[in-house]
Amino acid sequence: MANVVRDPRTHPDAIIPDLSKSDPLVTFTLSDIALVYGTKWKQRYFTKKGDDYYPLPAQWDVRNAVWRAYHVAPGSDWWTAFYPTDNMDRPTGPLCDGCHSVNYNIQTKTVTEWNVGCEKCHGPGAAHARRPSRENIINPARLDFVQANDVCIQCHSQGQPLRNPIEGKYYDWPVGFVVGKHLYDFWKLENHKIGEQSFTHFADGTAHKNRMQGNDFVNSQMYTHGVTCFSCHDVHGTENGADVIKPANVLCLECHGPKSPLGPHAPTIEAHTHHVSGSAGNECIACHMPVIEQTIANVNVRAHTFRFVPPATTDALKVPNACTECHKDKTTKWANDALRAWANVSPWRVANE
Repeated sequence: MANVVRDPRTHPDAIIPDLSKSDPLVTFTLSDIALVYGTKWKQRYFTKKGDDYYPLPAQWDVRNAVWRAYHVAPGSDWWTAFYPTDNMDRPTGPLCDGCHSVNYNIQTKTVTEWNVGCEKCHGPGAAHARRPSRENIINPARLDFVQANDVCIQCHSQGQPLRNPIEGKYYDWPVGFVVGKHLYDFWKLENHKIGEQSFTHFADGTAHKNRMQGNDFVNSQMYTHGVTCFSCHDVHGTENGADVIKPANVLCLECHGPKSPLGPHAPTIEAHTHHVSGSAGNECIACHMPVIEQTIANVNVRAHTFRFVPPATTDALKVPNACTECHKDKTTKWANDALRAWANVSPWRVANE
């Protein structure tokens, strides 16, 4: 998190692709790049014009190691109706910088820090730096579960400020929110009507675009029962994917298990998943957090509703299901027939969920 934004002048190693190799999408040079965003899924490049930053027209697909065009098409996000189609007429201040910095000031267009720094999650830290104590810093773990999750949801969600435009500009981040306040006083999540697919949601209400973990999570049973984002993730970094604090099955099975009232209700995990131990299909996240939310091209991130999406939902609402997302050579009929053959699975849920 603390290295999501870097200045290539002070960190020349920040740029992943080799800019000396020509590509028709890359119409800019190293000298044009003022800031670099991202390292894991995609990397984007921003130039400075006056006192604003603007997105350059190509982004690097890290997973596939290829250049791809970077342009948010009209109608593919709510704010496109209020900004010109040219990237160079879309300043990042209203659209990006509130989440990629600490204390972005909309009047002066200045920041305390370009990055998701400590104060983004812990609030003002000067007094704590001078004299560290529990009383002069915010520890999200000591907040109630709603405010604790708001620390992450402030950026890991799609929505709009309650008041928009602000001083004549439309913002795509919760202007005025700081950790410790209530996010709902500043931010409203994107609405969704069940049965309709939108630019943010599948028809069943599951997100289909990136940066919507919060939209998913607040509709989950996990959230209802007081689980927080950092019950599973440590944003300071871990050796595990997505910075989860332990390997996925180890983490899930601390609360869930054959002998737990929380389920799964089977004698063993293998009996529940119908996949052998050690296989991808025996991972809790394979079925309950399918990789169906797009971040770039064919690279997807995991859903955070924790609901199992059955093949019948794919047929009815065109929502990708957990089965054929892994078994890509199979049909939804094959998957549905397989589920119906599992003795410990409700045929009513398979057909209707």
